[in-house]
Amino acid sequence: ADSTAGGPAPLLTHAPESWPEPTEEDIEKNPELKKLQIYGAGPKMMGLGLMAKDKNLRKKDKDCPECPPTLVVKEEPGVDLKRESTSPRCLVDIKEEAALSPQPCTKMTMRLRRAHGNSQMVDSYTCRICARGDEDDKLLLCDGCDDNYHIFCLLPPLPEIPKGIWRCPKCVMAECRRPPEAFGFEQATREYTLQSFGEMADTFKADYFNMPVHMVPTEVVEKEFWRLVNSIEEDVTVEYGADIHSKEFGSGFPVSDNSGRLSPEEEAYASSGWNLNVMPVLEQSVLCHINADISGMKVPWLYVGMVFSAFCWHIEDHWSYSINYLHWGEPKTWYGVPSSAAEHLEEVMKKLTPELFESQPDLLHQLVTLMNPNTLMAHGVPVVRTNQCAGEFVITFPRAYHSGFNQGYNFAEAVNFCTADWLTAGRQCIEHYRRLRRYCVFSHEELICKMAACPERLDLNLAAAVHKEMFIIVQEERRLRKALMDKGITEAEREAFELLPDDERQCDKCKTTCFLSALACYNCAECLVCLYHIDDLCKCPSSKHYLRYRYTLDELPAMLHKLKVRAESFDTWAAKVRTALEMEDGRKRTLEELRTLESEAQERKFPENGLLQQLRSTIGETETCISETLALIGTKKPIQIHSAKLTVNELRAFLEQMISLPCLIQQLSDVKELLEKVEAFQWQAQEALTDEPPSSLQLHELLEKGSQLGVDIPEMDQLQQLLRQAEWLNEVKEALASPEEPVTLQTMQALMEAGCSVAQSPAVEKAMAELQDLLSISQRWEEKAQMCLEARQRHPPATLEAIIKEAESIPVCLPNILVLKETLYKARAWIADVEEIQNGDHYPCLDDLEGLVAVGRDLPVRIEELRQLEVQVLTAHSWREKACKTFLKKNSCYTLLEVLSPCTYAGFESFKRSKRKQKELGLYKSDTESLGLSAQDLRDPGSVILAFKEGEQKEKEGILQLRKSNQHKVCMQAVNPEDQVEVCICGQPPTDLMLQCNLCQDWFHGSCVPCPKLGGQKQSLAWWDWSTKFLCSLCMRSRRPRLETILSLLVALQKLPVRLPEGEALQCLTERAITWQDRARQVLATQEVATLLDKLNELRQRLQSDMTKEMVALKESTWNEQQQKMQVPLENGDKVTENGNGAHSDLDMISSCFPRLCGPVLELSKSAHLQLEELMMEGDLLEVTLDEEQKIWRVLQAAQPPDLDKLRKLIEIEKTERQAMKGKSRDAEKRRKRRCARGQSSPQFKEELEPKRTRAELERREDPEEEEMGQDVAIEHNQNGREL
Repeated sequence: ADSTAGGPAPLLTHAPESWPEPTEEDIEKNPELKKLQIYGAGPKMMGLGLMAKDKNLRKKDKDCPECPPTLVVKEEPGVDLKRESTSPRCLVDIKEEAALSPQPCTKMTMRLRRAHGNSQMVDSYTCRICARGDEDDKLLLCDGCDDNYHIFCLLPPLPEIPKGIWRCPKCVMAECRRPPEAFGFEQATREYTLQSFGEMADTFKADYFNMPVHMVPTEVVEKEFWRLVNSIEEDVTVEYGADIHSKEFGSGFPVSDNSGRLSPEEEAYASSGWNLNVMPVLEQSVLCHINADISGMKVPWLYVGMVFSAFCWHIEDHWSYSINYLHWGEPKTWYGVPSSAAEHLEEVMKKLTPELFESQPDLLHQLVTLMNPNTLMAHGVPVVRTNQCAGEFVITFPRAYHSGFNQGYNFAEAVNFCTADWLTAGRQCIEHYRRLRRYCVFSHEELICKMAACPERLDLNLAAAVHKEMFIIVQEERRLRKALMDKGITEAEREAFELLPDDERQCDKCKTTCFLSALACYNCAECLVCLYHIDDLCKCPSSKHYLRYRYTLDELPAMLHKLKVRAESFDTWAAKVRTALEMEDGRKRTLEELRTLESEAQERKFPENGLLQQLRSTIGETETCISETLALIGTKKPIQIHSAKLTVNELRAFLEQMISLPCLIQQLSDVKELLEKVEAFQWQAQEALTDEPPSSLQLHELLEKGSQLGVDIPEMDQLQQLLRQAEWLNEVKEALASPEEPVTLQTMQALMEAGCSVAQSPAVEKAMAELQDLLSISQRWEEKAQMCLEARQRHPPATLEAIIKEAESIPVCLPNILVLKETLYKARAWIADVEEIQNGDHYPCLDDLEGLVAVGRDLPVRIEELRQLEVQVLTAHSWREKACKTFLKKNSCYTLLEVLSPCTYAGFESFKRSKRKQKELGLYKSDTESLGLSAQDLRDPGSVILAFKEGEQKEKEGILQLRKSNQHKVCMQAVNPEDQVEVCICGQPPTDLMLQCNLCQDWFHGSCVPCPKLGGQKQSLAWWDWSTKFLCSLCMRSRRPRLETILSLLVALQKLPVRLPEGEALQCLTERAITWQDRARQVLATQEVATLLDKLNELRQRLQSDMTKEMVALKESTWNEQQQKMQVPLENGDKVTENGNGAHSDLDMISSCFPRLCGPVLELSKSAHLQLEELMMEGDLLEVTLDEEQKIWRVLQAAQPPDLDKLRKLIEIEKTERQAMKGKSRDAEKRRKRRCARGQSSPQFKEELEPKRTRAELERREDPEEEEMGQDVAIEHNQNGREL
């Protein structure tokens, strides 16, 4: 706290420079200043005859400034009234209200600053005596009833306008007739929750200061508070939640209620001595001996404050200590006066306000009096101040006057406590209360006697203080009872005063609560006085008076003696301890005796002192010595005190320590015996160290013996070094002397590292040199072998063999040499495998050669045969890639071997479709399953051919079964149209544009598969020559190159010295195709079929001639129409495009020919028809394109009517595709134009814009071998239109 006793506190009297005082002119011009330009608010207690303002009273003056909702404004109209000058009497008093609400909230009132010189109000006033309104400057306004009087009309007349508050004669008479009222606070009628009170408090402060609550300086609030206290003209009402019982509304501290709802941290706070619920009942607190829960003293009170809510000058009940803790919120400003100046403060207040103390002598005990600290300091009273912030404690000492106010919304908790030094002050307080006739909270004599009855429960200091107080009380009680006997009162009876209520044992004269004795009257049962006022009992004769006592005069000294024993027990105990520790009688005590003394101190609750600490230190040192002794002698294994063993010197010091202790230790002889053994071991070790050469067995025995002693002996390290040296030499000798098991490099390196750590000697240096030479040679050979293993330029086997042969002469196990030897062995085995394969009956398979090449590349050896195998493998891969380009479609889901092999699963539609989906997802299996052969069977050409033949038969049977199944599916759809039949590769129901495969007879969506193209072909009415043949993508698995292209691949295959499964499958496919071709030629050469072919050729030529004439006529008519349209421009300016009315597309022309198509154009016998159909089916199964297949197709087509429905579907599908391609072309053209506009066109992009046919021709020019293959690919385009 800051002392302000040296002079007036500048903090209380000067405002900061940043807050200038507003002038009257500013207040008049700015209406906001009238209600907001007030520096702070604070309590102004009602007194001096002032009454609280009625809350329902309306304001008469409309110009009066508005106030916050929590303000009560007293209007004080008047003319030229000035503020009353500061006077020494700046004390205001407050009225106490007895009524208590469930949530106490005290209202405090102060007056607001008022405007001066309001001429409009003065003009309307008239004198109540003369009824005239002239001479306004001499018209006086009453502050009580607002009536007006001329100063010259009053009796007696006034010479001038008086300063301060003036009341008319009528108000003065009414005030005098009113009965006097006690000062105090007005009890609020509204109840608040904590949140609503905080909102009200923050709103009030923010509105009052016109700024956020946390930005208002504490100095400004403090200055405004005392300004309002000193001002009689302004009232401000604030509310204070004071003296709230924590038992009813809860405490701000955790309270243990045995419910288990507190966390471990809260449990620690609940039992802490700083918890205000715990502090009053601590063992060192006197209040713990009072059974009743005294509210405010033993039970904390809660305080919820707002700005300007104050607590007036007071001291605590019974002059006890008080402690206040601010839980949260804005600061609380405190003012304090030390107890030494308490009487001075009371004298100053009585001097300044004598009339108040005459009516109420105990006025300062009622918490209703405020006086400015500056006034007190001006009269020599020392005052200190502090700002208590949240989380801080404030403690007041006995009879230390204190007051203060809250800076804003906060929450605090306070309680009283009493220590041993308070007992004297408490006794003096009772004497003070007796003079003031003030009621006591509890009986001081009862408290002292209760503590004296149980002295063993008292703290030593407390027992001494109680003994002192008890002695004074006993002496005083003897004096008072002697005076009573001198008066002639001899009757007495025992009374248990502690069982009586306090109001039944209070002195009628001084209101003191009696306990030890009291004087009563037989006739006046209700009369009772203490022995200090025996003359004031009643008017009855003394013979009717009798003494009521609690203890006899013989019992009180007994209680006093017990206190003395308790207080003096420490001296007796201290003498015993001093004798034991200093061995004054020459005898050492046992450990149990010392522990008994320590237990006695704990039981008697002796305070902490140096003697007790010395006793505990001696006990701890003795226990440590016993523990270490037990660890040394090995009879017990407690927790080791030291982290390392004791040295010999420490053992000697330890023995001396045990001898010097004032405690008898039985293990002292064992420690002496251990020291003798250690000294004998040192002598033996010195002899062993001088022997040459040292004996390993003797060293082991000595070390084993020394380790059992449990003491750190210096010679032990020397013996261990000598033993490690001997063991290392033996290890080196054994490692180099065994030729059957060569030493490894790791072993030699470990021996070298171990040799650096052993003690050096000539033998060690010689062994280190031998190890170093051998290690250097071994490392050089290891590096050479490592270079052979890692070198990019590989060495031949002969070079490696020479290196290995030279390295074998070194008696060391070299890892790299072993790896090199193993590599050479693998290389020779690889060469043997190559020779075995090359010298076999058949060419080696590609898989075998690839495996050998992979193994040979991993070997770090230069092998000449590896290059030959790599060339053979590369050539085989090149042939396979060429075959793949010839057969496989782009992004095909089939492998080359699957395409070349018969489709053995052709009869299973679901399996066929699911297998295709698996291949699209990359789930297909290896090529070895294509023919149903294992990897070993594929190496036998005979097995491959046999499997191929079997596959042909299965494929033919399967396709017949599949055709039958698909035809039955169509029949089921026709019988039950509602049944959903899955078709096509997508597995969806049928739609309008469906095509039937000519091989498997299954139906497919035109948008899911490539379809034949009618557009772009030569215009002819020979519809049997049109490209209408449709094979689904499941039946036509490859590009189906021409037989001539396949024969060129076979010629290249014959040149390969490698066998491929695809090559053998291609040979079988070629043989199958040639066989079918011979059969087809024989059928086509028969008389019937040859005649039909000639007839078809003649008919085709005739129809072609007629079609040519029609085309010429059509072109002429089209040309004439275009000329006419060019001469006569269109009205709307539109142009005629190629696809407009001026020209017909090729598809439209084909569609126009449908009505003219007729058929069949020839008749075919049934046998010939069946024979041709069988050949057609077998030809469609071949993945080869043959001319005979086209001839058979034309004959079969001409022998049946034209399928107009299929032709229309093909036209519709092609138109749809053209429109989609046209849209893509337009988008590509737009992107090209945008790139050209940005200058980003590149040669590569221009090449992409060229027709695909042109690029294909350029590629064929670059690769003449593939030109023929490209022609074959075009055939497949003509069959099915486009690739899948």
